[in-house]
Amino acid sequence: MKVTVLGSGGWGTALAMVLAENGHAVTLWSFLEEESRTLRETGENPLLPGVKLPDSITYTWNLACVRGTEVVVMATPSFGVRSTAEQIKEYLTPDMTLVSVSKGIEKGTSLRLTQVIQEVTGGICPVVALSGPSHAEEVARRVPTAVVSACPDRAAAEKIQDLFLNERFRVYSSSDIVGVELGAALKNVMALCSGVVTGMGYGDNTKAMLMTRGLTEIARLGVALGGRKDTFAGLAGMGDLIVTCTSLNSRNYRAGILIGQGSPVQEAIEKIGAVVEGYYAVDSARELAGIVGVEMPITQAAYQVLYEGRQPEEVLKELMKRKKGHETEEGWI
Repeated sequence: MKVTVLGSGGWGTALAMVLAENGHAVTLWSFLEEESRTLRETGENPLLPGVKLPDSITYTWNLACVRGTEVVVMATPSFGVRSTAEQIKEYLTPDMTLVSVSKGIEKGTSLRLTQVIQEVTGGICPVVALSGPSHAEEVARRVPTAVVSACPDRAAAEKIQDLFLNERFRVYSSSDIVGVELGAALKNVMALCSGVVTGMGYGDNTKAMLMTRGLTEIARLGVALGGRKDTFAGLAGMGDLIVTCTSLNSRNYRAGILIGQGSPVQEAIEKIGAVVEGYYAVDSARELAGIVGVEMPITQAAYQVLYEGRQPEEVLKELMKRKKGHETEEGWI
């Protein structure tokens, strides 16, 4: 199958490698000509040091590469999804399938990224979300990984499942695109928070508490917005939360550690040297929670630290002193 991957960051490159390994004709597009030339001439992505890229991948920085392709994988940062979709829509046809692999919520509109793509392209072709606990560094090294292909259109979800599936990259299908995308976006908020408490010197108890209660918040908002509760117990929910909240491969977790150690927020984000999606997602999550009337105390606390300059120690104490309550929504059984 002819596949174009838009975005040659670590994640886009790792997925292009999976597709090439599966025997597909893969073109990897870079935003800058210089980046495309580096990939072609060195056979390596600087973001994935020591990993040799397959010889079969074609590299380009011309978006006309989308013309005539069968599947387009959109792997740009969340802030670039709308502009990229605008530029490729003239090349799209109804028999194509678009795959969103970026994780985030669009700033300003609070739309999920597949919603952004559908809005821009007019729904000319199906849009699938591919997500799960999947560090690019590990996927590129062929570390066993599992993700979810989600779309209300079952045929489209299973098409992408078959496209990526191999002995090292297992793909499950789902119809719950809302839950899968929200789990992917909002776990970045909790990863930032997990990093903060780690940077403050707290241990596993605190991190486990934050992750568990954070997942409760994510599921609460997700269900209110049309997702299914069980999705948040799966790969795109709990799975992605675990890997992002505990690994130094996570940009959000590393940024949180710096903040917890006392670095100013903007300085911490700049030190990471790449997009810290959780910083933007917390603003959108807070806005969505307000719209649907969902309580998200950890998200609110994160917003106060990231945008209002409050000290992490202060907001953590307030979270611990909140009024008592049942652990589950149902209360006593």
